[in-house]
Amino acid sequence: MTFDYQIVVIGGGSGGLTVAAGAASFGAKVALIERKNELGGDCLHYGCMPSKALIQASKEIEDASKYTQLTEDDYESFFTSAMERVSEALQDVQAHDSKDRFINLGIDIYEAEGSFLDEHTLQVGEQTITAKRFVIATGSSPAVPPIDGLGEVDYLTNETIFSLRKKPSSMVVIGGGVIGVELSQAMSRLGVEVTVIEGSEQVLSKEDKEIANLSQRLLSEELNILTNTKAERVERDGKQVKIHYTKDGAQNSMTADTILVAAGRKANIGRLGLDKAGIVSEKGSIQVDAALRTNQKHIYAVGDCNGSMPFTHVAGMEGKIAVSNAVLGLSRKASYEKIPWVVYTNPEIYHLGLTEQEAKEKYGEDLLTFKTKLADNDRFMAERKKEGLVKILTTNRGKIVGAHAIGDGAGEWMQEVGTVQALNKRFQSISNVIHPYPAKNNVVSQTADLYWREKLFGSKWNDLIRWYVKKWR
Repeated sequence: MTFDYQIVVIGGGSGGLTVAAGAASFGAKVALIERKNELGGDCLHYGCMPSKALIQASKEIEDASKYTQLTEDDYESFFTSAMERVSEALQDVQAHDSKDRFINLGIDIYEAEGSFLDEHTLQVGEQTITAKRFVIATGSSPAVPPIDGLGEVDYLTNETIFSLRKKPSSMVVIGGGVIGVELSQAMSRLGVEVTVIEGSEQVLSKEDKEIANLSQRLLSEELNILTNTKAERVERDGKQVKIHYTKDGAQNSMTADTILVAAGRKANIGRLGLDKAGIVSEKGSIQVDAALRTNQKHIYAVGDCNGSMPFTHVAGMEGKIAVSNAVLGLSRKASYEKIPWVVYTNPEIYHLGLTEQEAKEKYGEDLLTFKTKLADNDRFMAERKKEGLVKILTTNRGKIVGAHAIGDGAGEWMQEVGTVQALNKRFQSISNVIHPYPAKNNVVSQTADLYWREKLFGSKWNDLIRWYVKKWR
């Protein structure tokens, strides 16, 4: 059978663009299907890029507020300027994922929605195309919880909040995950009174408990956080909205100008016609094996739509694996043990591998835990940013199984640990690297030194060394 394309990629986000560009570079005939007007996906338009632009703007306003008294008019003006700054940043970044770049690679771009007619045929708008292989990279969208009355009021998600130009006086954020806390802190610093509603006992429930608890304490200095709380019903109350909620079994309510729904993500797979292609999905995501193949071996799925890890860098990693498997016939497997992520609150949170609780369950007495408070590091003391912690989890021989930190710029200076782990080196090897004083990553070296203190000065070897020094040196 003759196919129109060797590879059809459905979705123009990080994973899909990685596959399309890679496949074209290998000489394959490629089509890229994207239903929106621009390429780049959720991260570029509604996630990573606009949120980081907003976080930076809000941080600058927070810094300014420490030296001068800001008025309500100041915050109104700063809010509008911050949102316009976000828009400008998106326009600059959009150039990196311009359609011309991919067209110049020989890729055919279809601006329409794609839906399978069978395992080798796709309906794209009013056209029908066929392909030998497919890669699904349709991403995810905000999950909207079934709260009574929510659909009858105007609410925000990460896809609409960046279109605001007038500052709301107050906001209730439903969800205390990464998106919820990042945007909550940014909005608070822009002069919005923010309340976060989180159903778990703490925000950032996927983080190491000690790190999350410290983050929650610091965030609580800037905004109101209600944990063990469930939003039950929403209704219009004049120009505001009223949220009825239950906290620790007790019913209560509050009013706010607007609601931000940040209750997780759902895979964009409902309109793909997966059943017609015989593709299996489970719990709302496309099921794939370690090589990122669906049950239809010529069809792959990468990024948020396969339910792995909802991060842009993960989608890019999966895209690289999928394109080598689909185009070159390899069987490379995706591994998620060495993938870090960062929560871009202030202070930042770095997460790699297992939490302390997970590591204890897996390694038991073989687990070693090393901690350094930022208050014990010269640079952080000098900058008066002493609230924070580094925590490294290793086996008895120094294999890194988890690394966590909260501190100013943690996403940058903690990546040294991730690099060491990716190179299959032991944690203690960081002690042998000379760090310029007083760079912030000195706190990582300082923590690595604790390994030798544990292994040498706290062991039988110390007695032998002391005997040798006393006898012979």
